[in-house]
Amino acid sequence: MSSDKGFTDFFYAAPDGLKLHARVYGKASTSDWPVVCLPGLTRNARDFHDLALYLSQRAGTARQVVAFDYRGRAMSAYDPDIAHYNVGVEAGDVLAGLAALGIDHAAFIGTSRGGLIIHVLGALKPAVLKAIVLNDIGPVIEAGGFANIRSYLERSPKPKTFDEAVDAQRRTHGGDFPALTHADWARMVGALYRNTDGGLVPDFDPALIDTLAGIDFSKPLPDLWPQFDALVAVPLLAIRGGNSKLLSTATLEDMQKRHPGMETITVEGQGHAPFLETSSLPGDIAAFLDRAERQD
Repeated sequence: MSSDKGFTDFFYAAPDGLKLHARVYGKASTSDWPVVCLPGLTRNARDFHDLALYLSQRAGTARQVVAFDYRGRAMSAYDPDIAHYNVGVEAGDVLAGLAALGIDHAAFIGTSRGGLIIHVLGALKPAVLKAIVLNDIGPVIEAGGFANIRSYLERSPKPKTFDEAVDAQRRTHGGDFPALTHADWARMVGALYRNTDGGLVPDFDPALIDTLAGIDFSKPLPDLWPQFDALVAVPLLAIRGGNSKLLSTATLEDMQKRHPGMETITVEGQGHAPFLETSSLPGDIAAFLDRAERQD
């Protein structure tokens, strides 16, 4: 562990033997729930760094935080079979990582694809879920928003320098994220890219993009309402970007009706998906986890 970084790199074997990675912040506690952070489709554990530091070093309730790199992302090994890049396999990988760490229950924070994995975990091992934070994701994904993600990934910029990458991200996504500062964009780039001899490259297996090729975005995508309904007894906070194109206000309202105890936050000036280290979100998330644990 590097003390100035605030986390330990943890490696473990997936059920099929692939070498996977997670970051572990803080120490295990016998009194406070740990927190598991699950990133988006092509993202990685670095997305949660600032939030994880906050939650793991917070006075009064310092929680252990585990942030996963799925297979094919960042420090986890790439899978030679791209058919394994799916939420079912990735949910199994998360459960294997928790077992290796000796964690049998936790609060879960899922951004985008991470939230879909939480829905699957609820079906595979419901007892592992003590509280849930869904970041700009729900049981219904707007096909148009997902199509935009595929289009961006297929034509994503190829910056040579860090500054070029920051400018490219702001040009591409700035309309949906007017609230972000230069420092916010810089953190995003630091989490998304890695350095190579040829310049910066996105820190994921390029074959991930191929997994989206066969999706027909002219039709509604399959929903996860049965899986969401199974989470009704679990404390839930749903965060939506005010400019989100992936999670609609109609879906958020339907979620509230089906899960009357669900709390919601709308993050103005941000799209898909809100940066969880910005604005009041770290404190809001920490307070939600405290309330959920007191009610347990």
